[in-house]
Amino acid sequence: MEHLKAFDGEINAFLDNMFGPRDSRVRGWFMLDSYLPTFSLTVLYLLSIWLGNRYMRNRPALSLRGVLTLYNLGITLLSAYMLAELILSSWEGGYNLQCQDLTSAGEADIRVAEVLWWYYFSKLIEFLDTIFFVLRKKTSQITFLHVYHHASMFNIWWCVLNWIPCGQSFFGPTLNSFIHILMYTYYGLSVFPSMRKYLWWKKYLTQAQLVQFVLTVTHTMSAVVRPCGFPFGCLIFQSSYMLTLVILFLNFYVQTYRKKPMKKDGEDPHAGQEVKNGFSKAYFTATNGITNKKAQ
Repeated sequence: MEHLKAFDGEINAFLDNMFGPRDSRVRGWFMLDSYLPTFSLTVLYLLSIWLGNRYMRNRPALSLRGVLTLYNLGITLLSAYMLAELILSSWEGGYNLQCQDLTSAGEADIRVAEVLWWYYFSKLIEFLDTIFFVLRKKTSQITFLHVYHHASMFNIWWCVLNWIPCGQSFFGPTLNSFIHILMYTYYGLSVFPSMRKYLWWKKYLTQAQLVQFVLTVTHTMSAVVRPCGFPFGCLIFQSSYMLTLVILFLNFYVQTYRKKPMKKDGEDPHAGQEVKNGFSKAYFTATNGITNKKAQ
């Protein structure tokens, strides 16, 4: 335990030295004071994928239809709550859409930070997306981009909550919460075989993802053009990270929808050619591991 405490202290001291003083308004919030829980859960996530695939190698795939129904419903409701709270709290604080600092909105900033904590925590919950793929033996869908996105977002938002928990940080999660309502509704409906013939709109979800990335980059860069005191380095980091997603997503979109014809409903979709949240190649073909084929 002493070694663990010393290691934890060294990590947090390094981060404090790199990024400067943390925002005092979020001190004491669950999982934020120390980086070790976030780091440990990320390592556990990666180990679960590796060990889970080994465990499932010679075992039959699990169905998990009941669990997936509840999971998709839960994520949809959480996303709806975050969307509503972010809109209401930013409206209450009179947030400037072009550039919003970290302190001028008073209590509204605290309200935004509280919602963004749930957004950070939701990235931990979404680790289950990959675990469901493992348990259903959908290994082709566990791509590098899928795992990288899930792991990196959880860690990035730990940093966001500690140093920039409100202000300009509100915009991306607002858009993403709206997209997640649409996406997890799609996944929830596709659990039921009778509903799959009506799910013709997956291409438009993909387009909405791309629009989300472009709007987030544009919003972030607007604070560079017209600064308001929001940390410049954070703006550059977020813009760079999101630009990589735009490039990768454009590449995916061209390969999936421009070069290859869409499969008609009822036909087997191209394995590994779809995307969840802009990354996993098969998320729109499978609902957390449930394909568009009839239930076996």
